[in-house]
Amino acid sequence: MVKRSGPTSITHQHLRSIIGGLIDGVIFIEADQRISWANESALKIHGVASTEDLGHTVTAYFRRWLLKYRNHHELTRAQYPMFRLARGEQFDGVVVEVTPRKGEGELRMHRLRGITLNDDENEPLAHVLIIEDLTEQHAAEQRFERAFNANPAPALICRLSDLRYTRVNAGFLAMTGYRHQDVVGSTVYELDILADADGKSQAITNLHEGQTILQMESTVPLPDGSSKDVIVAGQPLEDASEPYMLFTFIDLQPRKLAEQALRQSEERFSIAFRLAPVPMLLCDLKNLQMLEVNDSFLDMTGLQRGDTEAREITQLGIWPHPQQITSLQASMGEHSGLSGVDIQMRTKDDETLDCILSADLVTIGGQACMLAVIQDITERKHTEGELLTALDAVMQDTSWFSRKVMDQLARVRQPAHDTHTQKALELTPREREVLGLICQGHNDAEISSALSLSRNTVRNHVANIYNKIGVSRRSDAVIWGRERGFLASRKISGTSPRT
Repeated sequence: MVKRSGPTSITHQHLRSIIGGLIDGVIFIEADQRISWANESALKIHGVASTEDLGHTVTAYFRRWLLKYRNHHELTRAQYPMFRLARGEQFDGVVVEVTPRKGEGELRMHRLRGITLNDDENEPLAHVLIIEDLTEQHAAEQRFERAFNANPAPALICRLSDLRYTRVNAGFLAMTGYRHQDVVGSTVYELDILADADGKSQAITNLHEGQTILQMESTVPLPDGSSKDVIVAGQPLEDASEPYMLFTFIDLQPRKLAEQALRQSEERFSIAFRLAPVPMLLCDLKNLQMLEVNDSFLDMTGLQRGDTEAREITQLGIWPHPQQITSLQASMGEHSGLSGVDIQMRTKDDETLDCILSADLVTIGGQACMLAVIQDITERKHTEGELLTALDAVMQDTSWFSRKVMDQLARVRQPAHDTHTQKALELTPREREVLGLICQGHNDAEISSALSLSRNTVRNHVANIYNKIGVSRRSDAVIWGRERGFLASRKISGTSPRT
């Protein structure tokens, strides 16, 4: 029969050997409040090299180290974990910020647990303070906090244990109009961001399981009772001390407003296109497939709307020269716009129309299209032809025509109340002839000889001319007559006109 040995006696030295290499810091506090020992981890997470640097006693530790809660409230002496242990209190999960009271030292974050070791008679033998270093985690949380708050994209953080929102950034508050206190602390049921989600049931399941919630359209209730269209997605925060869900949002209102404005613009364009008094057509620029024509186009060509549907523009049978259309297509590709292009069209009744076509490039639904406006100028060309024929006939005898034109021009130059212009029309043929010779610069003697008139008769004609045209000097008569085209039909040989 094997004899069992008695229980092994475990001393402080044995305990120190066991816990010396632990990651967590461990500090031994004797019953008389002396700090008797600390492992390497405890020294390291305080940023010191020896136990003496921590403080020989609990009071010395208090004087050397400043402890604050996470809300930055400073702990009183009685709240210090070591004093609580000395009073026999045991605790767990106390998180504090630790910095040296003197000098500059790194802020460290510790999670503390206090244990009292009793002897066989249940009397305190020693106290143990176990320290978990949260400094790196705290720094990471601070970085995340800054990034979260600075991110312009609306975002919420929900704690999965009770489904309450714990953080909200400025982007979400700006998007919705909520205040910070309206959101933080409320549950996902009170501020239901998934109420109208496309895949609400799956999203709720993923939320409870801490799984990723894929992007989906939903609505966010607003303080005024209305709602806002959004895209929402959820991403679990796996590195947190407890599970959270990060919700991010994309505001769809600008897109919705843009879509609404686009629809209204397209409706206005459609109405203007349909009711335009000039013929218009719309076709695909790439393959010339007809997209739309207005009523004026159908009236001009005699086609029915069904004749233009699902057909290329060159297949409508209204172009005597279809190659002109393909040429227009190439020009549109180079210049993106055409103006005043002469083109002929043929109606359903086989009548040929002379037209002017202007076109521009428009984009509809991402598709390059040609919008063409056509003006029928057949009647205008016919009228122009008749006018040219009449002018050609008139120009066969231009002498009287030019004089009439000059008279009309002179009448335009004179004020409406000038009666002398009317008097000019009362000049006799002989007076006109005399005035023409005067305008050529001849004197009375030369006029008398040229017209076989006496000098006295010439002077009488000149006086009558002055009186009728309202001048008193020969130079004024010359100016008046030349403005109205009075030049003599005959020239006096052997003399040089005076200028």
